Amino acid sequence: MKTLHHSTLVLLLFAMSTFVLAADKPVIRQVSSEGIRHSILICGKLTQLINEKNEVVWQVNENSRDGSVLPSGNILYSARNVAKEMTRDMKVVWRYALAKPNKELGTAWRLANGNTLVVERGPKPRLLEITKDGKVAVEVPLRPETDNGHMQTRMARKLPNGNYLVPHLLAFKVKEYKPDGTVVNEIKTDLAELGGRAAENWPFTAIRLANGNTVVNLTHGNKTVEFDRDGKVVWRVDNSHVNGRFADPCGGQRLPNGNTVISSYAQRNPGKVRVFEVNRKKEVVWELFHPASNAHGIHVISTNGKPLSDASLK
Repeated sequence: MKTLHHSTLVLLLFAMSTFVLAADKPVIRQVSSEGIRHSILICGKLTQLINEKNEVVWQVNENSRDGSVLPSGNILYSARNVAKEMTRDMKVVWRYALAKPNKELGTAWRLANGNTLVVERGPKPRLLEITKDGKVAVEVPLRPETDNGHMQTRMARKLPNGNYLVPHLLAFKVKEYKPDGTVVNEIKTDLAELGGRAAENWPFTAIRLANGNTVVNLTHGNKTVEFDRDGKVVWRVDNSHVNGRFADPCGGQRLPNGNTVISSYAQRNPGKVRVFEVNRKKEVVWELFHPASNAHGIHVISTNGKPLSDASLK
């Protein structure tokens, strides 16, 4: 039997190992019967910007909670109790770290005035607007109705009227705050028609629409609900409509065409969907499969080559 030369053997082993690694590499897939392709930022176990070809074009190995792609192309996100803005070549150009005595920092959202909205959870729950040079420009005390810091709030947003929309999980309410901390409106998520508190309809993402309605992802309740100005349910989608795709819906986005993109943060089965899109008829029209990661917060930035407005997240 002919003996392989040492160098040939090394090359053969290298090629075999490369093949195994390539075969084992998790494949990111977008599936859509309607030909929809998105570019999307995923905040989760990995913080990644994925283009419409399923390629990871930017990544940091940090477990993030909230984030978005800014008009400059930089990425703003919160991870490890720090909100930071990073360039595509990994330079940090802005940051804000959680202040004591609080325990967690969640929201990170750039405002039209150039400030960055963050929310701190803990003994002193508060919403802050931080300037470009790191100073506190606005401080709004929050009323989460619990001392459980981790469960006080999730993704807050500023409204066009200058108020703030804040989901409070264990209060089962989305509250609208004036800058002085006055609560001017509440949307209750423990309604009997939604299963009450037993369904654990904890509000996570709240999106105010142009018509005054509010779209809310209800985490353990595994549903997305649209409420009118009076807090009445006008639309809902749950696992009975989408064949079990809901698994702790955290991040969400209402697209300009009226479709809703929803993340399934707690999905751990590598063969099941991480993010999906439903139309007004509650039909699934797009899915993202990503066995190597999960999705806490999301930001869809383009569809079939067309950039989307940030207004769809507000």
